[in-house]
Amino acid sequence: MTASGPPFVLKRELGVLGATAMGLGSIIGTGVFVSIGIAAGAAGPAVILATALAAVVAACNALSSAQLAAGHAVSGGTYEYGYRYLTPELGFTAGWMFLCAKTASAATAVLGFSGYLLRLVGGADAWHVPIAVTATTAFTVLVLGGLKQSSVVNISIVAVTIGSLAIFVLVGLLDLARNGERTLSPLFPTSGGVGGFFYATALMFVAYAGYARIATLGEEIKDPKRNIPLAIIILLLVTAALYITVAAVAIGGAGVGVLSRAAERSATPLEAAARALSTPGIGSIIAIGAITAMLGVLLNLILGLSRVALAMGRRGDLPPLFGRLNKDASAPSAAVIGAGLAIGSLALIGNVQTTWAFSAFSILVYYAITNLAALRLPKADRLYPPVIAWSGLGACLFLAFFVPPPIWLIGLALIGAGLVWHVIARRLWRRGQLE
Repeated sequence: MTASGPPFVLKRELGVLGATAMGLGSIIGTGVFVSIGIAAGAAGPAVILATALAAVVAACNALSSAQLAAGHAVSGGTYEYGYRYLTPELGFTAGWMFLCAKTASAATAVLGFSGYLLRLVGGADAWHVPIAVTATTAFTVLVLGGLKQSSVVNISIVAVTIGSLAIFVLVGLLDLARNGERTLSPLFPTSGGVGGFFYATALMFVAYAGYARIATLGEEIKDPKRNIPLAIIILLLVTAALYITVAAVAIGGAGVGVLSRAAERSATPLEAAARALSTPGIGSIIAIGAITAMLGVLLNLILGLSRVALAMGRRGDLPPLFGRLNKDASAPSAAVIGAGLAIGSLALIGNVQTTWAFSAFSILVYYAITNLAALRLPKADRLYPPVIAWSGLGACLFLAFFVPPPIWLIGLALIGAGLVWHVIARRLWRRGQLE
């Protein structure tokens, strides 16, 4: 890089609080406000157990991510770890699956935002997709302003979201005490059998996957060896407790049918559960919390997608334009714009169940590679025993194929298409800066 050229490395601007808040903004959104309803349709009341099992799987993956990010704190997450500790093909596959998964997750989030907003204001369903595309455009512009500005907005969003969920839980506990014996019985076996239970676990696993945002932002976190593992562990403990509690209150207070039907019709299951409770006005509070939560997820996913695209552009796996930063090193402008365009395009599908199931398969493949990379860490760089990475690897590969077969077949086809692109891209843009 010449003195007059653009900067190559992003600024380190986040501490533990900022990194944890970024993770919360990414996690507390689609998973709690939409995915619980979809998963309830697959597993019935056993979605509570599926949520707990998903937390255990997520913990294994989170610890693998934490030790990898602490030792190799650059933008790109498992894409970079795959290259460093495994093979270029596995590194590329991780990055490719991350882009596919998180674009689908972001599209689900922005469609959920639109659904909750329309329910709150009484708007027509015809506005569902146009509102989603408009929100994507607005938040793409926000992220172009840099991480510091995005972090301030994110903390405000997280505060409103957690406040609304806390009110929902406190009020819902009364209905849970009255109706729980009826609505939670039988807790197991599930309505969809064992296959439905593991499908619900896969869906709920994606709801925890926002801790990867901390890893993908590793280049921008201060004192990464201390702050990245600490932020990831705090994040996972908080979200696991919140998700299990919300799932129990929503299903115990309102019943599985209310959640699953709302997930199918309008992508607003938690709002429907809140309106089914005996206390008036809770539905509107949840709708407001959901609106802020979905926007927080959208914000964080644009950040995460753009940072992985940045890393892939630097290596030549995407056009080199995506590997460039703006003049003050606060954002990879082309990567941010590309992420926004991809999310807006996928949102045109308008179906949250399809986008979320595809996200589940893609992110499970991504984390399988994360755990494989963690197993290749030098002994001196390991923070946790190898059994954690082995457990995460096995669980991810097992759960990935409990999503509907058409979804995982499309996912496998995309992996193949991506590897073909990888060969073509390496011939077009051979850049060796990070190899």
